[in-house]
Amino acid sequence: MCGIFGIYDHVEASNHAYLGLYALQHRGQESAGIVSSDGKQLHHYRQMGLVSEVFTKDLLKKLSGRSAIGHVRYSTTGSSELKNAQPFVVDYANGMVSIAHNGNLTNASLIRSELESRGSIFQSNMDTEVIVHLIARSKEKTFLDRTIHALRQVEGAYSLLFLTDKEMVVARDPMGFRPLILGSLKGSPVVASETCAFDLIGAKFVREIQPGEILLVNDAGIKSFNPFPHRQLRQCIFEFIYFARPDSFIFNHNVYEMRKTFGAQLSKESPSGADMTVPIPDSGFPAALGYASQSNVPLELGMIRNHYVGRTFIEPDQRIRHFGVKIKLNPVRELLKGKKIAIVDDSIVRATTSRKIVRMFRNVGAKEVHVRISSPPITDPCFFGIDTPKKSELIASSHAVGEIQKFIHATSLHYLSVEGLKKCVRGEEEHFCYACFTGEYPYSF
Repeated sequence: MCGIFGIYDHVEASNHAYLGLYALQHRGQESAGIVSSDGKQLHHYRQMGLVSEVFTKDLLKKLSGRSAIGHVRYSTTGSSELKNAQPFVVDYANGMVSIAHNGNLTNASLIRSELESRGSIFQSNMDTEVIVHLIARSKEKTFLDRTIHALRQVEGAYSLLFLTDKEMVVARDPMGFRPLILGSLKGSPVVASETCAFDLIGAKFVREIQPGEILLVNDAGIKSFNPFPHRQLRQCIFEFIYFARPDSFIFNHNVYEMRKTFGAQLSKESPSGADMTVPIPDSGFPAALGYASQSNVPLELGMIRNHYVGRTFIEPDQRIRHFGVKIKLNPVRELLKGKKIAIVDDSIVRATTSRKIVRMFRNVGAKEVHVRISSPPITDPCFFGIDTPKKSELIASSHAVGEIQKFIHATSLHYLSVEGLKKCVRGEEEHFCYACFTGEYPYSF
């Protein structure tokens, strides 16, 4: 669930890459990096931390050139350390190349073992580095053909940006797991994980890059290729539920409207009889709006989020319970006392946070706390770019809804059904991956 951004042939390429990554910060907060090309060589900088912490004006000036790609990282495969930060930059027999990857390769370990047995040496434990080695070993003549040759050998999810000294290559896997969007900024091609990155820099939306499509971007313009066999679409439904920003347009839909639709469907399936609907900030807001509108139960901001929480803070005495949640969220006591409330959130993973939130509402005097979740129970881990815990750590994998309700001390608990979720994308049901809810994976492992 990383964020990638690329721009070709613009006088302020690195500055726009910085702003694009800033808009995509929600997709990864561990590290940030930018690589630029001046037509002769690549310039690069990557570091652990947020975009605003990593880059300064002076650093961006050093990333000279009219083309750039960038990456914000949320780790799935590979530990959280600098050697795994992207974009990767390598210098091999055919010159320098950089790569930025959003997704997860399901056969990376197998390919890596085979490559190491033939003498390849890896500098990271990232699945992305496998692609670099396959490109370097390819006997094809052009970089585009070497890239296609490499991608024919991998499986799983990938939205990719490559940058060489003179061209940019864009690729999306044939099942289309992760979003990838093409835009234009005053004639300069722009690519990003989500359209919110275009809005910040004033770029225009052109179209989504199609699953299995590869774009070659150079001084001759943009050329599109479809070198892979057709596959059934398996776009990640969780992008709509949680990951993408609500102001983005991905998978041919506005994320905000989709979340409202999920909330409305949830209300049809599980009315609460509550006095008010309370969203859990921030990702629960659109679904709560849909829930409140459909049920005619008024929406109230009964939980307030502190938007100024840094990445680290000094904890007080351990006697202050649930401090990690309390520093971010706080209920409005006077509004909630003696009331029956329906709280709406996007998902439950381990349920420890939900338990703390319900207890906070109880402690300020809420009479009843009905929990409504705008996605089905997460029963299985994701292998395509979401860092879900092991199956044993997912509470819904081993506990019935009634048991989870008791664990979090809710008056009632209802999830959106898988069938209800599919109703929200009626006509496109088969275009999405629901494996984290069903255990039915598009690849066998």
